[in-house]
Amino acid sequence: MNPFYEEVYALVAKIPYGKVVSYSQISWYLGKMNQARAVGRAMKLSPNDLPAHRVVRADGVLVGASAEDRRAALMAEGILFKPNGRVDMKACSWQIPAADLEQH
Repeated sequence: MNPFYEEVYALVAKIPYGKVVSYSQISWYLGKMNQARAVGRAMKLSPNDLPAHRVVRADGVLVGASAEDRRAALMAEGILFKPNGRVDMKACSWQIPAADLEQH
């Protein structure tokens, strides 16, 4: 498996219930600035047991063919949505603990 994808999946597995992270946040946390699209490709191929629905665009928009299913899963977790249908990133973003950041 692609080593970058393995790093992405390890980080996504840690996103707590009821929180979200953007593709760009993940790329920055992993030291791969401006690699949000690579994170997106990794998520498209992610294992089924990964909470991939917790990864969203930085502007809170859900993208892809599974956007409606992901929205339902996020709503079930209590994720807040703005009236325009976007995830409320300010209220629901997960801040990766410093201990996790130091590992990269």
